[in-house]
Amino acid sequence: MSGADYLVYDVFTNRAFGGNQLAVFPDARGLPEHQLQAITREFNFSEVTFVYPPENPAHSARVRIFTPTREVPFAGHPTIGTAIALHDLGHGGDLVLELGVGPIPCHVGPGGAAFTTPVPLEIIAQPAPGLVAEALGMPDAALRTDRHAPVQASLGLAFVFVELADRAALATAQPVIEACRRGAALYPAGLDFAIFAYVRAGEAVEARMFAPLDNMPEDPATGSASATLAAYLAQLPGGPQRLEISQGVDMGRPSQIGASVGPGGVTVRGQAVKTMAGRLFLHGEQDARS
Repeated sequence: MSGADYLVYDVFTNRAFGGNQLAVFPDARGLPEHQLQAITREFNFSEVTFVYPPENPAHSARVRIFTPTREVPFAGHPTIGTAIALHDLGHGGDLVLELGVGPIPCHVGPGGAAFTTPVPLEIIAQPAPGLVAEALGMPDAALRTDRHAPVQASLGLAFVFVELADRAALATAQPVIEACRRGAALYPAGLDFAIFAYVRAGEAVEARMFAPLDNMPEDPATGSASATLAAYLAQLPGGPQRLEISQGVDMGRPSQIGASVGPGGVTVRGQAVKTMAGRLFLHGEQDARS
């Protein structure tokens, strides 16, 4: 019987049972490649990270990120959570994590962790507002389009971004699976028509993220989407260069995500709390038959 130790962190929160859950395997070398997806599904978190020695010895680690349905090249809360986990294990405060999008520098200190991604903003599509409203289970009038129309964009993982008219509209959002399927067919990219809906007052953002086709009915904290939203808004006329994003409130797991845009790219900041530690056991074929 083989296995590996894991840690569980709640990310983008300073208290247990808030934020977004993350399982981290600090040494995944003993885990079979063909079982990484099944292991991720067993946790039923939005992401699990598997840590390996770096390909470049000057870096800290190579990190693979899995959702319940696929491996992804980049995600925010796994990057923050894994950096804090490795720091807690003695790796120091300055790390470089090798992700699918390339090396990402991270810093861990008393106030949490921060990483900067230099990946350029990619504008993929502008989904029809009516389809986005339908996918969120709300009338077209609930969307706010004077600052920007719904847009599908990415910094390594694609989301559809839509601003809503008010907080009441955000609270009523309820994904409609059939409309999400049509959106995924019309606008294929990364996750399957994952929608980041938000309201904004200056730098303050309240948000919800839905990816029901990827086994994430609602995500309590989405750092990759927060980074992409910051990059997108910053390039609009008069757009903010910094955001403080509240997410997960409607599902009882409040999260706080900081995102800012600078010359080196988008920086995401957040805290994380270790909540569990354990060991995964993998049974061989002979064990399974007995």
